Amino acid sequence: MPLFSINNNKLERVKKIDFKLERHLQKLTEENLQEIFGLEMVKSEFQLNNLRIDTLAFDKESNSFVIIEYKKGVNLSVIDQGYAYLALLLNKKAEFILDYNERMDKNLRRDDVDWSQSRVIFVAPKFTTYQLNAIKYKDMAFELWETTKYDNDTILFNQIKSPETSNSRKPVSKNKDIETVEKEVKKYFEEDHLSGAAPELVEFYEELKEKLSEFDSLEIDPKKFYIAFKASRNVLDIHFIKNYLKIWINMRQGTLDDPKEFTRDVSNIGHYGNGDYELKIHPGDDLNYLMYLVGQSYKKNSS
Repeated sequence: MPLFSINNNKLERVKKIDFKLERHLQKLTEENLQEIFGLEMVKSEFQLNNLRIDTLAFDKESNSFVIIEYKKGVNLSVIDQGYAYLALLLNKKAEFILDYNERMDKNLRRDDVDWSQSRVIFVAPKFTTYQLNAIKYKDMAFELWETTKYDNDTILFNQIKSPETSNSRKPVSKNKDIETVEKEVKKYFEEDHLSGAAPELVEFYEELKEKLSEFDSLEIDPKKFYIAFKASRNVLDIHFIKNYLKIWINMRQGTLDDPKEFTRDVSNIGHYGNGDYELKIHPGDDLNYLMYLVGQSYKKNSS
């Protein structure tokens, strides 16, 4: 899709330009990890067991490590490479924890990390059909992000999503890396949260989701304990309880206008989800006021 700039009400095509070196893309990404992916930078060029990880990052939302690789070889399989890196992470947990603590001056323990949500992000100007096989299956813990650089000092990071109809991967034969990863890493989906819920709660959630679709570019991102609805950042997170939904609105304490006092302050309480405001809604509750609250978070977190 072409990109244009506006000059005196005239459209001028913005030209694509190449990254001169893979290292330039890596440096730009590492210096802006929080803005692009919402991740914490740990280490560049992490070397272990004859494998070199381009970028090691940490996801504080899911308490998990994220490995980022920058691709330039068109014939390399990201599936094989992704499994190798995840297996390394899972087999050498102590080394990753040690490096994190030394770099970040923290005291992260092995049990503090949710290893099941480990993932690999591949970043490249272009992926081949061969490499796109990595997202053909919905349950693989790999993400593919294409980057496009333009001559007006603009860069686009675009995640390539797996098809809606993608199947689970069930390899006929497994090597040691695949067995290690599939035993411990799990990708989560909406159905993981809906499967055990009461039918009336599922119906109510679908009604809420339809209302949330009124907000442009709001994406659904299921996590282990909740379903996140994201713009640039999380807008709200939804957790299924037996007969109601618990919702966290991603606003800092003192910034949400809630005249009806539907929410409670959880800024000093441990909780799932993002933000300092929590509320409960039951099937049949009026959603219009919730949309008013969510709208404030959407405005803040979509810019």
